Amino acid sequence: MRLAQRVQELRGEGALAVFARARELESQGRSIIHMELGEPDFHPAPQVVEAGRRALAEGRDRYCASRGLPALREALAAYLQSSRGLACTAGNVVVASGCKLALYLAMQALIEPGDEVLYPEPGFPIYPSVTHSLGARPVAYRLREAHALQPDLDEVARLLTPRTRVLIVCSPNNPTGTVYSRGVLQGLAELAARHDLAVISDEIYARIVYETPFSSIAALPGMAARTVVIDGFSKAFAMTGWRLGYAVAPPEVVEALDRLVMNSFTCAAEFIQIAAVEALRDPGGHTAAMVAEFARRRALFAGGLDAHPAFRCPAPQGAFYAWAHVERAEEVQRRLLEEGGVAAIHGRAFGPEGEDFLRFSFAGASGQLEEALRRIRATIVL
Repeated sequence: MRLAQRVQELRGEGALAVFARARELESQGRSIIHMELGEPDFHPAPQVVEAGRRALAEGRDRYCASRGLPALREALAAYLQSSRGLACTAGNVVVASGCKLALYLAMQALIEPGDEVLYPEPGFPIYPSVTHSLGARPVAYRLREAHALQPDLDEVARLLTPRTRVLIVCSPNNPTGTVYSRGVLQGLAELAARHDLAVISDEIYARIVYETPFSSIAALPGMAARTVVIDGFSKAFAMTGWRLGYAVAPPEVVEALDRLVMNSFTCAAEFIQIAAVEALRDPGGHTAAMVAEFARRRALFAGGLDAHPAFRCPAPQGAFYAWAHVERAEEVQRRLLEEGGVAAIHGRAFGPEGEDFLRFSFAGASGQLEEALRRIRATIVL
């Protein structure tokens, strides 16, 4: 059977390939510390689980509005107004079955064949993968150590052509942990306005920041009208398997996203949306406690890795990844997994700019970080 070309253009994620090999080694009796997946080892707050359970018991498992429950969309608008200064209402919100799906639909709505899409590299591999599948050309702007892993505005300006249609920003960035500075965001916003670009702002890690405050490009003057914000409940609320995300967009994009929802998955699960309203309330400060624990792990692991003579690993400003420079990174990644039992990802999975780096997730290795550092020191000896 012949497959459509758009499917053949799609690529996988390096993290999942490493995870599969790590599981294979575990099946052979090996001890593996999993630092390849960006999945918090927390679970949702008890009141969130109870809200979902109660909604199921009450029969809230039926079709519902394609854009999302009004109560959730209103709660999200209020949440984003108070936490990020976004000038949005419930009418700007579309709910999806996962953040990745919200991103995919937004790219479908905005990208035409032949367009050029600027995206960060190192970056989430889905950006160039989906761009290719839509018949467009992905163009990487680099996050280099020489620029503190921030976008170089001069480089972004040089990459712009008459075909450039969409600019993707991701702050905090996966895999580097970079929080884009306000000056960089303002520069990107000026370029977007000058060249009439749509902006997709991937903000899934917006709540997971440390000393550096988070700013949304959509909150800058004039940017709400040209920006689609993508976020979800997986990271900040530890609801990875619940699969709930959302987009915040101008009215004309909301209409397009709604049509895409109706032609694909119909609606997100009603009982999960009800639980999400409770997650946004967060009366017990569950998210803040989780971020505080990530900060402790960051200091322990990134600091310990940076002290190793083979690695250079500045503390990330956000997210929960240690982005470590090391010579012969691919070989080191293989040895750490096969010999040391520590699963990390070679940075090339996030684009060629990551060739000399490894990404370690400290989101799901509670109680194992010191052991991971011990194994790394024992395996990589200078």
